[in-house]
Amino acid sequence: SDLRQMLATKSVENIQFLPFLTTDANNLSWLGYGCLKGDGTVITVNAIGAALQTLYILVYIYYSPAKRPVLLQVLLLLAVVVTGCGYFTVLVDTGTRLAHLGLFCSVFTISMYLSPLADLAKVVRSKSTRCLSFPLTVTTLVASSSWTLYGLQLHDLYITVPNVPGIITSLVRFWLFQWYRREQDKPY
Repeated sequence: SDLRQMLATKSVENIQFLPFLTTDANNLSWLGYGCLKGDGTVITVNAIGAALQTLYILVYIYYSPAKRPVLLQVLLLLAVVVTGCGYFTVLVDTGTRLAHLGLFCSVFTISMYLSPLADLAKVVRSKSTRCLSFPLTVTTLVASSSWTLYGLQLHDLYITVPNVPGIITSLVRFWLFQWYRREQDKPY
């Protein structure tokens, strides 16, 4: 719905950029983990996710009035991804590569799930949830719950553990939506 809103309004107003960026980094990292592990589910889901997040980023950049800071963040993401790829292919031996990459992916997943809470102070101060996306909250809860269950099924702590914060942060955001109902929304 955020993409639909950007296309309809030709604006990025009230849409956060950080979740798009961290989710793209997350998808690219997990894609590498899936390839290394040979897990078709992880590969397929994250290849599609990375493609969609890249599309969202391109649309966001196109409609963003302040392109320079957004482009700098994208370049920083690319530098992190390239550095990570170099690290895992050149410096880490093949025996520990999966464990190191799993830990790396876990950090990105946790940052992705925590990034929408960056506006928590703004929500409390304004008593408005306008800066939070309800569809993103629902999707985050479904995705993090699904991945947690999948990780439990595989006995893969690198998949299970970092998705638990996604469940918790979604529940916190649902509570904020309930506490600061839309009809109470006030402009910032």
